[in-house]
Amino acid sequence: MTLASTSRRGFLRAGAAGGAFLIGMSAQGVLAAVSDTKAGAASPDFVPNAFIRIARDGSVILISKQPEIGQGIKTSLPMVIAEELDVAWDSVRVIQGDLNLEAYGSQGAGGSNSTPNNYENFRRLGATARAVLVQAAAQAWKAPARECTTDGGHVLHAASKRRLAYGDLVEAAARLPLPDAASVAVKDPATFKLLGKRIGGVDNPAIVSGKPLFGIDVQLPGMLHAQYVKCPVFGGKPLRANLDAVRALPGVKDAFIIEGTSNLNGLRPGVAIVATSTWAAIRARRALEVTWDEGGAAKHSWADFTAQAKAAASQPGATVLRKDGDVAAALKGAARTVEAAYSYPFISHASMEPQNCTAWIKPDGALELWAPTQNPNAGQALVSGTCGIPKEKITMHIIRSGGGFGRRLSSDFIVEATAIAQRMKDKAPVKLTWTREDDLQHDHFRPGGFHFLRGGVDEAGKVVGWHNHFVTFANRVEQDGKSTLRNGSGGSLSPDEFPGRWLANCQLEQTALECSVPMGPWRAPGSCVFAWAFHSFIDELAHAGGRDPLAFRLELLGDKDIMAPSVERGQPYNVARMRAVLQTAADKAGWGKKKFARGQGQGIAFHFSHRGYVAQVAEVTVSQDGKVKVDRVVVALDVGPTIINLSGAENQVEGSVIDGLSTLMFPELNLENGRIVQSNFHDYQLLRIGDAPAKIEMHFVKSDQPVTGLGEPPLPPLAPAVCNAIFAATGKRVRELPLSKADLSWS
Repeated sequence: MTLASTSRRGFLRAGAAGGAFLIGMSAQGVLAAVSDTKAGAASPDFVPNAFIRIARDGSVILISKQPEIGQGIKTSLPMVIAEELDVAWDSVRVIQGDLNLEAYGSQGAGGSNSTPNNYENFRRLGATARAVLVQAAAQAWKAPARECTTDGGHVLHAASKRRLAYGDLVEAAARLPLPDAASVAVKDPATFKLLGKRIGGVDNPAIVSGKPLFGIDVQLPGMLHAQYVKCPVFGGKPLRANLDAVRALPGVKDAFIIEGTSNLNGLRPGVAIVATSTWAAIRARRALEVTWDEGGAAKHSWADFTAQAKAAASQPGATVLRKDGDVAAALKGAARTVEAAYSYPFISHASMEPQNCTAWIKPDGALELWAPTQNPNAGQALVSGTCGIPKEKITMHIIRSGGGFGRRLSSDFIVEATAIAQRMKDKAPVKLTWTREDDLQHDHFRPGGFHFLRGGVDEAGKVVGWHNHFVTFANRVEQDGKSTLRNGSGGSLSPDEFPGRWLANCQLEQTALECSVPMGPWRAPGSCVFAWAFHSFIDELAHAGGRDPLAFRLELLGDKDIMAPSVERGQPYNVARMRAVLQTAADKAGWGKKKFARGQGQGIAFHFSHRGYVAQVAEVTVSQDGKVKVDRVVVALDVGPTIINLSGAENQVEGSVIDGLSTLMFPELNLENGRIVQSNFHDYQLLRIGDAPAKIEMHFVKSDQPVTGLGEPPLPPLAPAVCNAIFAATGKRVRELPLSKADLSWS
């Protein structure tokens, strides 16, 4: 997004009611006038197309445009504006903006993109506003603007010892033209007063006191409540149901079949029940009897997919992603070779808050939505295309999500709520709430996968060859009259994935198994499992070569400050940055300096993911009967020169470590007869407090590179670091997830 100067009509306007000073940023990235904004309206229900509002009393309202899913962006991005604006944080109120692409530009939250995509622009927003306020004060004092400074919501003139509060300058500032954004100086980071501090989340008081914040908390007058029942077999559809009997139950307003579409990630066919309360709808659901057309997916099973993957690994016809040198000859001439098969299952996002959405079709056909979504624009587009409602007639309120991890990038729950609301004759708002069973069994799952790896080292313990045949999963998609297979999100291997380009002899292949299991992005898509397979196998090769695992990895990376081609979205892989975090993690953990008793050990791993460089050292204790306890995790990471909110950053790193350990140890979805076997947390276990690491340490390595995000990069290295530590402690390799399936007992 490029910032530019404003149009001739000017950028400032004094609001008739409140005289507020407003700055907006259009979708084209122009700092512009907001001549059509109701500047005096201070209600949080008002939908502004501006980011900054300063009232005459000096209070500041900042708009947060990105969805808040627990990653802290509702706090950190407004902090960037507040820093450059130079206002006291306790004078700021943050309001969540609704979907408004024209005013705000991109509003998605995924891929750890919110910070890098907005950081510099938000600095300019705050700095430009500050410059105008300084100019207004300078004119009032008839002093040069260069002699004026700012501090805590005031403009100061040191020579005359005068000061003016921003609130006193609102009216004058509103009459001034907007300076060219490129000419406005942003602060030297060394002078930051707010960024880098520990700031509590703006919603924390409401969260800890149980106030309504989330989509599941939405309440509207006359609201009805819905359940939506889909075929337990993916791709199935209802043929008939006992609708009359269900309609006759207490509190039920209606029950009907929705035909749906063939899009596994869109409006799937099902049966809707609408009632006066959530409990009435769930109770009626229990009485629902449906005859399903289960379709061909009823034959799917994880056991069958496993057999198909093993067969595919030994058959020709795989897609070759990369072929450098002669891997077969290199492995034949290697001093030692290693073969290993790594596999991991489908898993759920298991967000704390199940999927939900409230939809209200107005008498004029307009639609109002309240959705805890990560991708409001895509949700609006899906609803418009599926339900035939023009985008301009859809209002999307972005509600705080009780966890996302990529699940709420999909919009199936939004289009389901809308399709149900369209059928209601009284045009009442309808709130769809999924049950935990819906959420677990109709997720858009992290794809399972199989890696069949072969590698070799020479007499000196250096890698001479690497071969990986990756077997993944794909859905059949009908588009533009053509039928194609589309790999699940995170289910495609990049030819640049480490250590591909670092080796003279490397072959990467991929085979996709067709399935009807809906798949979607899961925290650090691809990296969350690739890191485990690759860095575990790298550890196998290090030990096969009799090498220290740290030295082996540093040797693989090389010692040249080069920018190797990217593994993700045009982002380069900076070897020097990775070496720095790897060495830092090792040094802080005392790598190679500790003596461990049998059953204890250290493991190390690193990974480049979503523009972040992260290395981790894990220390574990494995009891003789095979129980694992992670004693300590040391994390070193490089996400640029500035940590915006230290509290939020620490939260993200610690959360990633715990989430990564939980996913390593417990969750697994089994597929039988085309349906998910697990149904709730009694048979889909997640990490409990007693299994959490006893100690998590983090060390931020500052670099002179653009600021990047933290939601995803710290997660991928955790699993291989722990598994490598388990090997050091017991001599046993973990090659199948979850860890709970492994026999780690030793004597």
